[in-house]
Amino acid sequence: MLVGLKELVDKAADNRYAVAAFNVFGYEDAIAVVRAAGQLKAPVILAANVPAVRHMPLEYLAPILLTAAKAASVPVCVHLDHGNDYAYIEQAIRHGFTSVMYDGSQLPLADNIRRTREIVRLARKHGVSVEAEIGSVGYSDPSIPMKHEYSDPDEVEVFVRETEIDAVAVSVGTVHRMEEQQASIDFDLLERIQRKTRTPLVIHGSTGVPDADLRRLALSRVGKINIGTALRLAFGRTLREEMERNPREFDRIKLFQRPMEAVTGEALRKLKILGFGEC
Repeated sequence: MLVGLKELVDKAADNRYAVAAFNVFGYEDAIAVVRAAGQLKAPVILAANVPAVRHMPLEYLAPILLTAAKAASVPVCVHLDHGNDYAYIEQAIRHGFTSVMYDGSQLPLADNIRRTREIVRLARKHGVSVEAEIGSVGYSDPSIPMKHEYSDPDEVEVFVRETEIDAVAVSVGTVHRMEEQQASIDFDLLERIQRKTRTPLVIHGSTGVPDADLRRLALSRVGKINIGTALRLAFGRTLREEMERNPREFDRIKLFQRPMEAVTGEALRKLKILGFGEC
């Protein structure tokens, strides 16, 4: 069933689990994620990031994700990840996304607040939830020129109060696109942030978080945890194996079957760590 972000993260932050936001790129990984969530009766978020939308424009991608969400037996939010342009976010809302993230993390605090408030006003008119970021989660890829800056608890308090967002993404040690689980989470900083706001927290770049720390995050007031690279690794590695095992096969539908199963398996594993089913 299609739902918004706020109802999912509010409940998660007040309980001992977190909702996974899986970055997906189309039918194959979206349906694999929904199957995993259905098996565990877990709510889930299908997130589309900028590379996904560049590959498949919203007029094509949105109906796929929305159809998967509406047909699901569990609550599914369809979310725009890292939108940093008003028109781009407006387009996602127009196409039926139930949640959007405005990423003004590279801006000075005052500018981030001002632009986030504009997005909140737009989204509220359509009943759409809003996530925004204060501090900045960097990238493991040095070609992506985004600063990495830990969140300041006092700035988080001001940012949330001034913008009235539904969820706040914070930087406490994760890095986008890490392929190994080597991130070092500053749990002391996370605790200080939690004391400053009751708004559910969001952690980006969580593929790089060790399993034990991921579980510990889920037990805090983190309501949403973003996971993307882990699914791409599962799909890509399995697809490579399939092509090597079947060098004469050219039918991508056949080649995609085991990679889709691998994505479901990885999603199941992450969902269990975050509080659904047995690890």
